[in-house]
Formats: sequence, C-alpha cells, structure tokens
Amino acid sequence: MRVPPRLIALVMAFGSGVLMAAVSFELIAEAYERSGMVPVVTGAVGGAVVYSGANALLARRGARHRKRSGEQQPSEDESPGSGNAIALGALLDGVPESVVIGTSLLGGGHLGVATVGAVFISNLPEGLASAAGMRAAGRGRGYVFALWGGIAVVSGLAALAGYALLGGASAAVMATITAVAGGAILAMIADTMIPEAYGRVHLMTGPVTVVGFLSAFALAHL
Repeated sequence: MRVPPRLIALVMAFGSGVLMAAVSFELIAEAYERSGMVPVVTGAVGGAVVYSGANALLARRGARHRKRSGEQQPSEDESPGSGNAIALGALLDGVPESVVIGTSLLGGGHLGVATVGAVFISNLPEGLASAAGMRAAGRGRGYVFALWGGIAVVSGLAALAGYALLGGASAAVMATITAVAGGAILAMIADTMIPEAYGRVHLMTGPVTVVGFLSAFALAHL
C-alpha cells in the first residue's frame, strides 16, 4: 500500500528526536558514568568519523538517497552496483543500534525502554521511505523483502555478538563501544533521517523532532 510521503517524513522527524534522546540519556550518559569523558569523546568522534566515511564511500556508489521515499534513488541501469551499495548502507545504519541492544544486557543490565522504543520508532519510517524509494527506482518486491529480511537477521546477530563477545570487556572498553555506537547513530540522523524529513515537511521538522525528543526523555524517566 502507499503511505503518504509527508506522513513518513513526520514520523522520520519524530523518530530522529527519539533517537537523539536515547543517544543522549542512555548511551552517552551511560558511557560517561562507566569511564569518564575521554572514552565518550574518543568513541563518539570515532563512531561519527567511521560512519560518515563509510557513508561517503557508499554514496559515491549510489546509496546516497537510500532513505528517500521519492525517485531520488538510482536504478541499477543508471548506477550499476547501486543496489548492493544501498543494501550495505542500510546495514551500516542498523548495526550500531543492534550492538547497543546486545551490550545493554551485559553485567545484569536491562534493555532501556527509551533505546528500544527509539530504534523501533525510527526504523519504521526509515524502512517505509527506503522501500518506497527502491520501488520507485524499479527494484522488485523480491529484492526489497530479501534486503530487509537479511538486514533483520544480521542486526539480530549483531545484537547477539554484542552480548556474547563483550562479556569480559573492561568498563573503559564498554564505554568506548557504547560511545562509538552513539556517535554513529547521531551521524546517521544528521546524514540520512533529517534530510528526508526536512525535504517533505520543511519547517514542521523542528517542532516534531523536539516532540520526539521530549517523548523519549519522559519515557526514560518513568
């Protein structure tokens, strides 16, 4: 079915605010409490740089508009290999979130409601917009379902790996990994989510993003 692009954009803006709150109050704050400012700064900057660098490489191969719902995505005829780049880009967006969910269970921890809610709310419009863009670029239903099904599996494995492989890590290492994921998620919001929202709803983007931020803030403090 067709979902109105403006509705997708509004949910994208809301999801951006929710993710920002989750990064601020559950990822960066937790990393700081574990090991201080140095792991937070180095991890977050490193995560943002690595994500942005990988995103730039994929953009050159046709994945720049992977989360746009219109006709911005290139077809395979227009840009050979762009389908693979889009798949890798979508995976790049999802893995940091998944690792955070896995590592949050270490040491007797629990899943942060705001973090899980943020990932869920933000991934809905991301998936809608990206799938609509893929269809507009001429990619078939089989490609779209196989891509997102594969990403769901890999993201689940990333969460499992975060839980299984980092159980003996020191507080400083865990803080750095958490901050890396936080920096990557913030870079992803700025690079891919906000542009899609602003491109459709313009000045509504700011207020709706703030509402999303405050909603996650309230959820985290219940």
